[in-house]
Amino acid sequence: MRSPCSARITMQRMAVEVWLTLVTVCLLTEGVFGGYGLSMFAAQSSPPDPCYDENGNPRRCIPDFVNSAFGKDVRVSTTCGNPAARYCVVTEKGEEKERTRDCHTCDALDPKKSHPPAYLTDLNNPHNLTCWQSENYAQYPQNVTLTLSLGKKFEVTYVSLQFCSPRPESMAIYKSMDYGKSWVPFQYYSTQCKKMYNRQNKAVITKQNEQEAICTDSHTDMHPLTGGLIAFSTLDGRPSAHDFDNSPVLQDWVTATDIKVVFSRLHTFGDENEDDSELARDSYFYAVSDLQVGGRCKCNGHASKCVKDREGNLVCECKHNTAGPECDRCKPFHYDRPWQRATAREANECVACHCNLHARRCRFNMELYKLSGRRSGGVCLNCRHNTAGRHCHYCKEGYYRDMTKSISHRRACKACDCHPVGAAGKTCNQTTGQCPCKDGVTGITCNRCAKGYQQSRSPIAPCIKIPVASPTATYTSYEEPSDCESHCKASKGKMKITMKKYCKKDYAVQVHVLKGDKAGEWWKFTVNIISVYKQGEHRIRRGDQLLWVRAKDVACKCPKIKPGRKYLLLGTDDDSPGQSGVVADKGSLLIPWKDLWGRRLRKFQQRDKRGKC
Repeated sequence: MRSPCSARITMQRMAVEVWLTLVTVCLLTEGVFGGYGLSMFAAQSSPPDPCYDENGNPRRCIPDFVNSAFGKDVRVSTTCGNPAARYCVVTEKGEEKERTRDCHTCDALDPKKSHPPAYLTDLNNPHNLTCWQSENYAQYPQNVTLTLSLGKKFEVTYVSLQFCSPRPESMAIYKSMDYGKSWVPFQYYSTQCKKMYNRQNKAVITKQNEQEAICTDSHTDMHPLTGGLIAFSTLDGRPSAHDFDNSPVLQDWVTATDIKVVFSRLHTFGDENEDDSELARDSYFYAVSDLQVGGRCKCNGHASKCVKDREGNLVCECKHNTAGPECDRCKPFHYDRPWQRATAREANECVACHCNLHARRCRFNMELYKLSGRRSGGVCLNCRHNTAGRHCHYCKEGYYRDMTKSISHRRACKACDCHPVGAAGKTCNQTTGQCPCKDGVTGITCNRCAKGYQQSRSPIAPCIKIPVASPTATYTSYEEPSDCESHCKASKGKMKITMKKYCKKDYAVQVHVLKGDKAGEWWKFTVNIISVYKQGEHRIRRGDQLLWVRAKDVACKCPKIKPGRKYLLLGTDDDSPGQSGVVADKGSLLIPWKDLWGRRLRKFQQRDKRGKC
C-alpha cells in the first residue's frame, strides 16, 4: 500500500485548512524533521518536563508545530488605497464560465474599504475573508514583495499563500538565515521557468542538490480564479527527508529567520487586448487573504518551547545544559564534550567539566577528547585553592596533598613551608610534604640538624658534622662518679635566674657551643657569643671566642656542656690558660637557653645600670 504522502495532493482544489492538516499528518507519521511522530506529542503530555523522561534522563524535545507567521507584521512594497483607487474583481458565472467584473474602491482611510498588510497574518476566516491588496499593476508595474520576519530561527515545513485575486503567473519564495542580510531562493513558480528564473521546469532533486530551489508550473491550473492556494513544502521530494536527523544539509535547508515572497508577473488572461483596456487594467493586482509559515522554533532538540527574553526577543527555553537562542552551544562550564544536536536515540546533553570544585571556567580541547576515546575533553581554567592540572586534581608547586581531606575540599592542599635556609628548594613531595633538605639537615620542613650534625653559621651548609672525639666519653673516665657527687655539690640548685644571682656574677652572656677539644687539664670550647648582658674587667665581645672549662668539671658535668646547643652562662672573671677567652667552672651558671630569658636579662641589665646590684 502506498503512503498517503507519496500521492499527489491536488492543492489547487483543496481548502487551505485541509491541505495543511494532511501535510502535518504526513510529516508527523512518516518521521520528517527527524522522526518527530505523533507518539512524541502523546508522550509530552504526561511528564512535567518533556526534555526528561520519568527517570530524569535527558531526551530530545521539540517546540510545538505552529504557524510562525500568525500575528506578525509583514512589510510590503505596495498597498492599494493611498490614494483611493478603483479595482475590479474578475468572476466566472454559468456553465460557460462567462467572466464578469465586479468593481470596488480601495481606500486606506476607510477601514471598511482598506486592505492593509495586517490582513495577511490575522485570523483567517473563510466565511469572512480579509485580504491585503496591492496597487493596480498599471500604477505599479514592477515586482511586488512581501517580507516577513519570524523573530528567530525556525525550522520551516511549509509556506502557503491563499489568494483573493488570481494566482500570479510567476512568483518566487526566498528565505534568509541572518535576519534579512542575505537571501537564498526557496522555490520558484512560473509557466516560463527558463525565461523568468533561468531554471529548468520541475528539475530532479538528488542528494547532491538538496539545497537547491526548483522551478515548477504546478500552479498553472487557474481554477478557481480567486481563492486559489500556492503551497510550498520545504522537504517534499528531498531524498534525505526521512533521515533528517543525520542530514545537516537539510537541517540547514529548512532553517530560516525571514521569508520573502516576490510576485514577478500577473496573469492577464489576454485582457490587455480588449477594447476596454482601462477596465482590464483595474483588474491587474495581487490580493492575498492568508500567509502561513508552518514550522517549529529551531531549538536543536534541546527545548520544548520558545519564550520571550528580557529584551522581548523570542528564544528557546534551553535544557540539557545548553544555551543560545537556538540552544546551539553548551552553557558555560559544560564543555567536557562538544555540543551536538539532539537525536531520537541520543539527547547529546552537554556535560560539566570535572574540576573538583576548584574552578569556575573551563574550555574544550578536541585533541584530549579524541585521546580519551571521545569521553572527556574539558580543561579547567584558573584552578583555585592551590590546585593545578587539567581537572584541578593535584596540588600546585609549593603545596602538597592533605590526605585527611578529599581532593574536592578547599583545603585539600597544604603549603610545603620549606625552611628558607635548611631546604634545598621550595617544592616538597606531593604526597608526604617532605621538603628537599641540605646535607646534615632533617625534619619535614628541613628545620633542624640531623643526628651527628651541629648548627653552623653558614647558609650554604647550615649543619656540619660534630667532631669524632666525644667529650662525654673522656669526661666520664676522668673521675669516678663518687668523687663527682661531692665535687659538684656546691653548684647544685642553680637553674633559677634571679637578680641576686645576676649581680653576684661578673659576666652574663648567651653562647652557642660549636665544638670542644681537650687541652691537658682544660677543655677548650669554641663558642659563638650571641648576646652580652653583663661583663666584668675582661671585656667580652660578640662573635666566636674560646670558653675554658677545667677537665675535672667537665668530667663531672658541672657545668654540663654539649656542643651544638645554646646556653646562658653567668661566671666570674678568671684568667684563662690561653691568650684569650672566657673561663667557666663548677661555680658558674650554665643553663640551656630559653628565648623568654632575653627580656628578663635586659631588665636586670637596666637595673644594674641604675646601681641596683
